[in-house]
Amino acid sequence: MSAEPLEIHLEEQDLGRSLREDVRAGLTATPKWLPPKWFYDARGSALFEEITRLPEYYPTRAERAVLAAHADDIAAVTGAKTLIELGSGSSEKTRLLLDAFTRHGDLGTFVPLDVSVSALRQSTAQIAAAYPGLRVRGIVGDFTRHLDRLPTGGRRLVLFLGGTIGNLLPAERVEFLTAMRAALECGDWLLIGTDLVKDPSVIVPAYDDAAGVTAEFNRNVLRVINRELGADFDPAAFRHVAVWDPEHEWIEMRLRAEHPARVHVLDLEVGFAAGEELRTEVSAKFRPEGIARELAAAGFVRQEFWTDPDGLFGVSLARAD
Repeated sequence: MSAEPLEIHLEEQDLGRSLREDVRAGLTATPKWLPPKWFYDARGSALFEEITRLPEYYPTRAERAVLAAHADDIAAVTGAKTLIELGSGSSEKTRLLLDAFTRHGDLGTFVPLDVSVSALRQSTAQIAAAYPGLRVRGIVGDFTRHLDRLPTGGRRLVLFLGGTIGNLLPAERVEFLTAMRAALECGDWLLIGTDLVKDPSVIVPAYDDAAGVTAEFNRNVLRVINRELGADFDPAAFRHVAVWDPEHEWIEMRLRAEHPARVHVLDLEVGFAAGEELRTEVSAKFRPEGIARELAAAGFVRQEFWTDPDGLFGVSLARAD
């Protein structure tokens, strides 16, 4: 069975408008910031895939270990007929779950949602070819805006993997989980991956690898802005910095100006002092009881919580109550 035509709720002009709004808001703020979603053009996505294979970057391996160990449990407990993945990307880890659901014989439809038309077209074609009995229906959309467009009917399981929820600030997490619960019916399921709090000596190198791949990934956001908005950032003039914030229990990625700079973008002239930092990502780490509280506050009941053997990464299976 071939993949169905993509259902598009996010056009190129929507992305362009969103980029302009984010750049204007973030570069005129104090301190300056940019949201991490703009890392992921084709080059940024390729760099991130490279990051996931680095020895320092444990989250992908740890989450995959959890899914490999418990995919059959997830299929058996949920009995889902429809599997929905938010921010699906290549859907590589999802195949562990698709294989398990295929063994259990319950799944009928797979619905990946992603902002990238090209990535989604490629991944849906590959999934449809690998699972010929499965209906594959890709949705081009933003998981912070388009949860109300998710397909209804049948028992659903929504996947939100990779620790992506950690990129949302606490108020944004509340908003997301509340909207997620509103989009589901009682008895539907949410499977969510969360990187866990641990010694910073393990966390920081995952965001500042020895080979410098993460540094290139971080600077890529400046290249995106140059290309899409005609800006004149010099990416080489900004140094990658990864900082652990013990109060908030999150890591911040920043770009530090090596010397004073003036950047022209949109109708702005943006000044950077030497040593001034631009925050490009927050990646929160969680404690098991903390994510359980956040899920409960949004109307979910956590049924299962699993970690990899080293206790680095947690996966929660929660039911919409």
